[in-house]
Amino acid sequence: MDRTDERYGAYVSILEEELIAAMGCTEPIAIALAAARARELLGVEPARVQVAASGSIIKNAKSVVVPHTGGLKGIEAAAAAGIVAGEAARGLEVIADVSPADVEKVVAYLEGTPIAVERADSGLDFDIVVQVFAGDGAEGAAAAAEGAVARPGAADAGAPARRALVRIADFHTNIVREERDGEVLRDAAPASEGGEAEGMTDRGVLSMAGIWDFAMTVDLDDVCGLLERQVACNAAVADEGLAGDWGANIGSVMLGAYGDDVKVRACACAAAASDARMSGCELPVVINSGSGNQGITVSVPLIVYARELGSSDEQLYRALVLSNLVAIHQKTGIGRLSAFCGAVCAGAAAGAGIAYLDGGGYKEACHAVVNALSIVAGMVCDGAKPSCAGKIAFSVNAGILGYVMYRDGQQFYGGDGIVKKGVENTIDSIARLGRDGMRATNDEIIRIMLGS
Repeated sequence: MDRTDERYGAYVSILEEELIAAMGCTEPIAIALAAARARELLGVEPARVQVAASGSIIKNAKSVVVPHTGGLKGIEAAAAAGIVAGEAARGLEVIADVSPADVEKVVAYLEGTPIAVERADSGLDFDIVVQVFAGDGAEGAAAAAEGAVARPGAADAGAPARRALVRIADFHTNIVREERDGEVLRDAAPASEGGEAEGMTDRGVLSMAGIWDFAMTVDLDDVCGLLERQVACNAAVADEGLAGDWGANIGSVMLGAYGDDVKVRACACAAAASDARMSGCELPVVINSGSGNQGITVSVPLIVYARELGSSDEQLYRALVLSNLVAIHQKTGIGRLSAFCGAVCAGAAAGAGIAYLDGGGYKEACHAVVNALSIVAGMVCDGAKPSCAGKIAFSVNAGILGYVMYRDGQQFYGGDGIVKKGVENTIDSIARLGRDGMRATNDEIIRIMLGS
């Protein structure tokens, strides 16, 4: 595929849109982003906060540590961090630069400010609405007089307001509505309500055949910056995960129990990176499909294999292009949030990338995906927390096994369960399972987690 092919530019754009850096688990960070922007619009530090979030957002924000909060977990901590120390212009790195003094302010604000959280009733899988309110009467005047100055980006707010609202829908940085004292400043229908996501490339252009062609022929100068950052960030988090005491230490447990074989190491390093991230490690991760765990899963195992095999930088980068796009292709039909564990798709994609690094071709990559999906397609997402590391380890193992099976003359065939003849048909089956078939499962998981 060369630059004259209309798909070429689309594939590059998709990678640019998806491979972005995030500090912390992306669902609470999206809450922090909405809260930071709402505070900018309000113009003063809010005296009261209301957060409405869809069940899938609550599920993924409930149990994970928010960076720069002194180890606090949950939606309230994310909102407080965004309000006190966030810079909305930085997107998913909204709380990346927080001083120790700011951390103390976040904790104090959380302790002294009412932050109400409720489940949104919009019916959307991805929906966050943050409303912030200035204090009443003398309290509000005092807040303004004491210099609760708007953070960068609030120049459009003018004098302090009484109420501000920010809504994010569909994906983590997609602000679809802004209000200030009842005045609507931005209003766009979410794609899930019939609108269109602004500036996003149509993922329908992706196919396994197109992805393979692009990965093998792309001018690496067009994507090298993205991939260099992914390697640097995600490898650093993996190293920290193994060196420190994070979460359940799945990576260290695996290496201690199963040895240092490259297959074990690939699973263990990815798990260690997730354990660190889920437990508040203050290092950025380059994400995939809106998820840091998926960004880790599509990249860290390939980095491990490339080091073991002595692969060139070019080979690693082409493998990463393949792995990243295969994961995005699978997730397109499922959606950002689902009861279907995203690590499954990312692990299958990693299997395709490892197949390429090991000398395999297009058929090996496709069968790695199909076989891996056959093995772990039933894994559910019950939110972001330390057990994600274990799920990642098993998903990466399934991706490796999926490749090794086909390399050694074995495979699952169309008609075996949800497997269909042809990789695209199997991906469609997985999309139906994750998007439609597991909707009731997602609702039940949320009810269990909320004790309802």
